[in-house]
Amino acid sequence: MAADPVRRVVIGADPAVLARVVADRFLVRVLARVRQGRIAHIALTGGSMGGAVLRAVAEDPRTAGLDWSLVHFWWGDERFVPAKDPDRNAGQAREALLDRLPIPAENIHEMAPSDAGLSLDDAASAYAEELARFGDADRAWPSFAVCFLGVGPDGHIASLFPDRPEITVVDAAVLPVRDSPKPPPERITLTRPVINASKRVWLVLTGAEKASALGLALAGANYENVPAAGAKGRKRTVFFVDEAAALEVAPDLIDIDY
Repeated sequence: MAADPVRRVVIGADPAVLARVVADRFLVRVLARVRQGRIAHIALTGGSMGGAVLRAVAEDPRTAGLDWSLVHFWWGDERFVPAKDPDRNAGQAREALLDRLPIPAENIHEMAPSDAGLSLDDAASAYAEELARFGDADRAWPSFAVCFLGVGPDGHIASLFPDRPEITVVDAAVLPVRDSPKPPPERITLTRPVINASKRVWLVLTGAEKASALGLALAGANYENVPAAGAKGRKRTVFFVDEAAALEVAPDLIDIDY
């Protein structure tokens, strides 16, 4: 059992094993929710591990028996590029999983691409409006059952980068990002309040180059400098990592049972 009942670290031997571990936990959570007839809002991430997890979900036999009409997919951030650009997180997710599912088209909530006729600012505003359709009296966005996040070597999450103003914004749900330190320069991102309203925040990261960021996040670094340190689910915050990324993790933080 981890020392902290909310923040946990789960280790897989390598990226392939880790993807299957995360896919299993994901299906367990979603199945439990939809079997009760409850809607599950899920926020996806991009990157190699985001795609690997979704491919592992697609290959799991339990996926075929799940009522996907009760599941809604969103994105934590998106590259503001044309719809067919291979860099789009939504396109990667569709190829890995979503296009294989019997899920209503209206349950897949993509951020607008750059060739949809909207400016970057208007695309961010449109996504905030879409989120608000599923909000409640407490917040203008849904509470995600699971919010997946990748973590960069610099500690960034979604398109919230260190030492930039976006990480400090609390009065908006969605922001346009310009001059991103990681290409492409224009992006759209959810803000910390939306991420941290999630029931579970699952950060998935692999590789020795991520070990420092993971160590700083677990040590409680300032989230303005290490955005991953500021990602916290209301019920659970889980760092799913491979052995290479876990080099600086204290043994008492590792949870072998989750």
